[in-house]
Amino acid sequence: MIIFPTIIALSLVLYIYYKVAILKTKDPLTQSYFNAKSRICLGSFVFFFAINQYLFYETQISLFIGIILLVLGGMQLNLGFKEVKHYRNEWKRLNPSS
Repeated sequence: MIIFPTIIALSLVLYIYYKVAILKTKDPLTQSYFNAKSRICLGSFVFFFAINQYLFYETQISLFIGIILLVLGGMQLNLGFKEVKHYRNEWKRLNPSS
């Protein structure tokens, strides 16, 4: 199963990328948008990490910890998608010419 480690590594790299991008920009709206994108990457990291750990160990304790991490990762993903949608609409509202 090479797909889960690939997704985990990619989401971790994108999380770090968006956190560094927050530091490079001065616009608060863009910073909030990048923070929402990084929240999506963090949520996908935790979500797929939980699935990968259960598939790797297949024990009862990894199932319980995996369920907790799945819920936390899903919550991060959900909140991140809502924030991205909100900040994208705000940017379109403030910049109608683009």
